[in-house]
Amino acid sequence: MTSEKMRTRFAPSPTGYLHIGGARTALFNWLYTRKHEGTFILRIEDTDQARSTEESTKAILDAMSWLGLCWDEGPYFQADRVKIHQEMVEKLIDEGKAYYCTCQPEELEAKRKQALAQGRKPKYDRTCCERGLAKSADSVVRFRCPDVGATVLRDLIKGNISFNNEELDDLIIERADGYPTYNFAVVVDDALMGITHVIRGDDHVNNTPKQIHLYEALGYEVPLFGHVPMILGADKARLSKRHGATSVMAYKDMGYLPEAIINYLVRLGWSHGDQEIFSMEELIGMFSLEAVGKSAAVFNPDKLLWLNQHYIMSYEEERLIETMLPFWRERGFDTSDHRFIRKITADLRPRAKTLVEMADSGTFYFREDVAYDPAAAAQFLTPEYAGHLEAVRDGLPGLADYTKDGVEAFLRALADQRGTKLKWIAQTLRVAITGKTVSPGIDEVMVTIGKESALRRIERAIAASRQG
Repeated sequence: MTSEKMRTRFAPSPTGYLHIGGARTALFNWLYTRKHEGTFILRIEDTDQARSTEESTKAILDAMSWLGLCWDEGPYFQADRVKIHQEMVEKLIDEGKAYYCTCQPEELEAKRKQALAQGRKPKYDRTCCERGLAKSADSVVRFRCPDVGATVLRDLIKGNISFNNEELDDLIIERADGYPTYNFAVVVDDALMGITHVIRGDDHVNNTPKQIHLYEALGYEVPLFGHVPMILGADKARLSKRHGATSVMAYKDMGYLPEAIINYLVRLGWSHGDQEIFSMEELIGMFSLEAVGKSAAVFNPDKLLWLNQHYIMSYEEERLIETMLPFWRERGFDTSDHRFIRKITADLRPRAKTLVEMADSGTFYFREDVAYDPAAAAQFLTPEYAGHLEAVRDGLPGLADYTKDGVEAFLRALADQRGTKLKWIAQTLRVAITGKTVSPGIDEVMVTIGKESALRRIERAIAASRQG
């Protein structure tokens, strides 16, 4: 199959947000298509009208855009194509390949229980197959699935998988409300959209033999299939909310960068030697389905944090500032002074693993009346340390070289004069200025906030120390 003909798709259902697992499937499709210069299609599978929402559709589109997974065609909406699906259902009925069924749920459940009790596979017994029923208010349409021989799935990831046709069911392809079921709609849409490669999660493996029979019954060419193993939590159970966030946009809100998410997701089940960090250009060049593992991948949040920290450090300065602005503004901080924001960002980025951590750890830059951490205040804002603060207050106004190096030299000289270690003066200053014992270097902080703000904070801390 030539690259010019390659057409892939990502087809999420808008019944919730874009899940991490779905995002990885979209990414694998996107990379594979870009590598082969094919066409990547986005289709929203919204035929489940009771559960599909516009909010979920928007969330999926937003997540795809945020990740940079731009599509070449679409988004198409499956619900807009119901008439086409219905025509294809009629075609199968006319050809004797599908039939109306009026068996009620309670009847089917009773038959299912009976089959299980007798040690048989609980498949539909074809009660309505030869009855020649016409369409009615409560009828569904079933596809007459071949029941002899075997169907072989030549999976691009898992290899050959054989299914005994005798175990396949006469699946419902149209519900009583006239809407197609997933297995039917996806076959018709993939065929009519010219999809050549179906790359999806391996929870669809058991659907594939039924879909292959539908392709053949409708006279369509069967595409190539590749089923990606699922993602597990650390406990080896399927990834779920109890393992942490599973929505892509939740990670955006938590301060993760899209490059980190992309880099992390691609390494969940795919590898290229020992390389851990990839640019998008490298991924497009290197990605192959042959290198996708056959077993499930385990989600490691610590690895994702490590990658996020890497990208925070590697982001171009102005881009990082622009990405950070919503987090500052969400906290009610004034971001109008771009020079000030640039300095804060430079101070904080070496320590931050997420943008949220960066925003929360830097609140002291924006307010002089910092809240003192009780334990820090109890240790450092005391009469014993007040003399250090007073010495800084008295000497700082005359410091001409108010730079990082100049402040550091000033504090070192002050420590020598007072016969103490630099760390005791620096830590006392840190609590006075930031309210806590952990922050970027206190010399950097003092330069960023400016001499006047530093002096006001020190004066306030002296008062608190004398009261203590």
